[in-house]
Amino acid sequence: MMKKSIYIAHTGGTIGMQAGPHGYQPRKGHLALQMSHISALKSAEMPRYDIHEYDPLIDSANMTPHNWLEIAQDIAAHYDRYDGFVVLHGTDTMAYTASALPFMLQGLRKPVIITGGQIPLCEVRNDSRENLITAMLIAARYPIPEVCLYFGGRLLRGNRAVKVDAEGFAAFDSPNLPPLGTAGSDIHINWDLVRPMPAVDQPLRVSTLAEPRVAALRLFPGISATVLENILIPPIRGLVLETYGVGNGPSDHQRLVEVLGKAVARGVVIVNCTQCLKGTVKMDAYATGSALGRSGVISGMDMTREAALAKLFHLLSQDMSVDAIKTRLQSDLCGELTRPADFQQ
Repeated sequence: MMKKSIYIAHTGGTIGMQAGPHGYQPRKGHLALQMSHISALKSAEMPRYDIHEYDPLIDSANMTPHNWLEIAQDIAAHYDRYDGFVVLHGTDTMAYTASALPFMLQGLRKPVIITGGQIPLCEVRNDSRENLITAMLIAARYPIPEVCLYFGGRLLRGNRAVKVDAEGFAAFDSPNLPPLGTAGSDIHINWDLVRPMPAVDQPLRVSTLAEPRVAALRLFPGISATVLENILIPPIRGLVLETYGVGNGPSDHQRLVEVLGKAVARGVVIVNCTQCLKGTVKMDAYATGSALGRSGVISGMDMTREAALAKLFHLLSQDMSVDAIKTRLQSDLCGELTRPADFQQ
């Protein structure tokens, strides 16, 4: 059997950093040097790998949609030469990149595993080593046609993942979907949850992104309608509105509801996502949610705020009507939401 080969896109992040006078910082060539000292990577069980180090390396707090596109295009450019892909990324915005790439990589038939670490490889005690080795093995051995996030022993669907811990090794969770896999003494893949392989083997296509004109706003008690109005000033085209509970907002705040309605009337797409870590938006459950629905806000169902934002970026970059965008927002495109019928089972 031919040895599998994987492509490692090293975008930056803690995993490849070294200690400096002002804290951890990226250094050119440091990741490859650290990997050369890991004897396990020389094992016959490990795949061949090539590392592409981005220049400059990106602290993920500086990640932008332009960088998402760069990563997607990088994968597409090397797609035919490798069996799988590992994207090394900082943890701060890892869930955003993991949410965006599934929408951008159209027709994906190979695993793309995003990982990183809370402590860099250069430290004696770190989580990066296990995350890296297991991500490489999954990318090489398991034909998962998805963008996934591997961290702390769990393989999560990328567009279902959220960061839940700023310091712990189990830094990510998938509140509304069980893990696609777990890694303990063995690697176990929950194949029933993995999306099916695309029926037609066509070349990978990258869906590009237009200039981002979307925003996100978290409701809070006493929020001013002026704050919302200022966020919705043209040329804004989309808004992720993070609401209370199952999608509720201040229904007796008439001015705020009017601001939402006027924005919707001029073509702004506003999607309602819950502030809660787990659960789904049900805008008809309470009068406070129904008021948002009557203003034209649409339900984000159980999408994470990261997935909803990435989906807005994706759909607003396409040549389609506002009505078509709204329909697609509430459709499952790549595993990012649970269809309403599934909630009733």
